[in-house]
Amino acid sequence: VLLQCWSLLFGFCLIPSYYQPSHQNRAYALFSSTSKDDVHCYGPLSSTFNELSDQLGGSGRAAVLWDCLRAGIDPNLYYRNDSGIDSSDKAIIESWLEAMSADFDANDIALSKNDLLGKRKDQGLGADALTRLQKLMKQCRSSATCADDSVTESIYTIENSIGSISHIKVSADGTTKLLLRLARGYEVESVIIPWLDKGFSTVCVSSQVGCAQACRFCATGKMGKMSDLTAEEILCQIYYANKVCRIVSSIAAAGDSSTTLPPCDNVVLMGMGEPADNALAVVRAVSTMADRRMFSLAQSKITVSTVGPKPSSFTTLGSSPAALAWSVHAVDDSLRKELVPTTKFSMEELKEGLVEALKSRSKKLRRTMLEVALIDGVNDSEQDAKLLISLAQSIMADVEGSKVVVNLIPFNDIGHPKYRTPSEENVLSFQKIITDGGVLCYVRTTRGDEENAACGQLATSRSK
Repeated sequence: VLLQCWSLLFGFCLIPSYYQPSHQNRAYALFSSTSKDDVHCYGPLSSTFNELSDQLGGSGRAAVLWDCLRAGIDPNLYYRNDSGIDSSDKAIIESWLEAMSADFDANDIALSKNDLLGKRKDQGLGADALTRLQKLMKQCRSSATCADDSVTESIYTIENSIGSISHIKVSADGTTKLLLRLARGYEVESVIIPWLDKGFSTVCVSSQVGCAQACRFCATGKMGKMSDLTAEEILCQIYYANKVCRIVSSIAAAGDSSTTLPPCDNVVLMGMGEPADNALAVVRAVSTMADRRMFSLAQSKITVSTVGPKPSSFTTLGSSPAALAWSVHAVDDSLRKELVPTTKFSMEELKEGLVEALKSRSKKLRRTMLEVALIDGVNDSEQDAKLLISLAQSIMADVEGSKVVVNLIPFNDIGHPKYRTPSEENVLSFQKIITDGGVLCYVRTTRGDEENAACGQLATSRSK
């Protein structure tokens, strides 16, 4: 069931009540509690629609700005009598042409944007709004404490003030790994996963540079935590994913219909980092994703995945307008401690935290996923499957209207000396035990593993 996320707004007196679902009010309460010193960090992507309207001088101007951002177009360029093309546009085309061995000249591919901006495409922003936007961009860049402060460009852009595409790698199936270089010097990865048969792409988004949870089977965990991402930097990944999909569709329009990326219609926060360790930025970012005037994603098509550092993590992340997923990996406490060495709470305590979070959510957001990185001979026994069945059934019994799905992720190689990918036969056998036990269970298709873009392989590396 698709649920359109209605807008998060400040006031009540002039706004219809259907714009204000209670869980999104809780999300706003969470990130509106930031100190005054934090507010200057919010740029055009992470400011709420009302904040942006105030900064630009009207909601119409904010709507025009978001027509651009939603399509992966930089309004700082587009509304200055410019084509809107930045340095990453041609790089995206060249990367895709090389990966797909397509016989096209990058200079022959049109990057027309007018047809993407809808009824407001000719409205413009006006000199006053552009000046205000530049002030906001400069503020955003200053907040980033940029690694390179020698900006010589005449204008502040998303590329030089928030982040830019540093490297692109495309797998044979179209899975596209983006390495983004943030204005403050860090690099972070996100992945676009196309589902051609379904007509959409999923974006796997990171919430931190590195991760402190140190999961044994995950390349990101080996990095340790280097930095939290700001809400602006989280949303920047979706901006660039939309840009890549738009530009790749221009290649298809040029005559190579096999070379395409469907529009991004699904977001999973399952990239680098633990969302619960950066909850404030994650909840703010997710609220922007779901706002119909901004990225306009359905709540049911946004998933926030957490290992559950503590029971309250589920309630904090549950205030966001998105589905929740729990990275379980093992139900047995000792085995889970082995796989997730930072574990401090028992599975029973964490389960109770999830149950309380689900009870506080609308019934349409009570669907949750239990994720398991399945490792040969480690957590793929019949007993492990039966424990997952018991966990799923106990959650559904405790939460009225809830639905629990088990998602099996065959281990992707990260160079671990002992861990191995289970055979397809063993994975399917494990799945059958769970489904026979009355619990829905799916096996995640491995995508992008040859380019280290699969689940558990993200570690800001450049493939040679």
